[in-house]
Amino acid sequence: MSIQMIGIDHTRASIDVRTVFSFTKKAIGETLEKWKERPDIAGCIILSTCNRMEIWVSSVEEDVDLYEMLCQEKQIDPDTYRDYLICRREGEAVHHLFELSCGLQSRILGEDQIITQVKDALTMARDQYATDNVLEVLFRMAVTAAKKVKTEVVLSDANSSAIHKAVQELKDQGYVFEGKNCMVIGNGEMGKLSANVFRGQGASVTVTVRQYRSGVVQIPEGCARIDYGKRLELLPECDYVVSATSSPNYTLTCEAVENLHLNHDVVMIDLAVPRDIEVCTGDLKHVTLYDIDYFKADHTSEQVKENIKKAEGILDVQMHEFFDWYEGRDIIEQVQVIKKQATEDFHLRIQKQVKELMRTAREEAPQEVEQIDRLQEYVEAAAGKVINKMIFGMKSRLSDQTFRECIEAMGDVFQK
Repeated sequence: MSIQMIGIDHTRASIDVRTVFSFTKKAIGETLEKWKERPDIAGCIILSTCNRMEIWVSSVEEDVDLYEMLCQEKQIDPDTYRDYLICRREGEAVHHLFELSCGLQSRILGEDQIITQVKDALTMARDQYATDNVLEVLFRMAVTAAKKVKTEVVLSDANSSAIHKAVQELKDQGYVFEGKNCMVIGNGEMGKLSANVFRGQGASVTVTVRQYRSGVVQIPEGCARIDYGKRLELLPECDYVVSATSSPNYTLTCEAVENLHLNHDVVMIDLAVPRDIEVCTGDLKHVTLYDIDYFKADHTSEQVKENIKKAEGILDVQMHEFFDWYEGRDIIEQVQVIKKQATEDFHLRIQKQVKELMRTAREEAPQEVEQIDRLQEYVEAAAGKVINKMIFGMKSRLSDQTFRECIEAMGDVFQK
């Protein structure tokens, strides 16, 4: 059994290259459906965001050519993009996922969305019955570690997202938002966040919604709504346009915007991968176009470096717990049998005393019978935890071979 991943991200490729390898939710479902049937794959998870795409597999065989599989899925020449992707295995892959989940690999250090994105990737794999026990535990423990880092270490302020970074950089350039008109194309997670951020800056915000959903979709409080099909009618009145959809097609093309004959400056912010706004739109008169790759964060301050070290220390402990489980998962069933047998042995040894207590209680204090029952359950549960602690305490202090020999010996003892 082997853990493998292949990925591409903002540090290795531009938006246009990342677009080649991006997956829509529908495409993720279809790909997982196919790949889970492969005999060499036990589990598979696909993570696809604006900044990265990663494929994770738990493989039956040690050498699964993920790059070849990916190129076949995307119908591209394997020789064209090989240098843009990176493959990781086992410990290197695990370390990457734990850092990724808490935002240490993000464009905006410590940004909050990545935890949700990792959880969503796991959920989608579950929905397709494509994950397995190894990837399930790995992703859950990575998310747990990320939450612990978020709780104990300040990697960023509360405004840690691409749109917060975009607004701050625009303010630094002298742009103002108070009293301005903003249209947000898209009402997903990033669209809603963008609408709230611009509202917080004093702008008047209108959010587009698809006509077939407009009766049920909730938009951020204080924002107006228009049908997506009327976005070009509203655009000439806007000072800012943010597009953040998961559409495979452009929401704004160069030709459509050019035909509007804008007579004032409009700042457009494209937060999507694939792109929502055609690149040549930025060459039009009165249009300034920014994409998600424009907004970068500075991670160089000494305080930030110190906080990163603290986060890495937390991750090291959490990863150690995963490896303890991963390396010993083949004997987990055996450990559970020993735990069950030892608890049953304990139960039998205290039955005489419990029966005597119950007899006395029925005669002298009937109201205590139920309490004695509960006490017995608590004691047996506690015994199980003590046995568990003892077994895994041995694992951390003994060599793997010695530990396995001890487990076998304990199994023999309780089977007699």
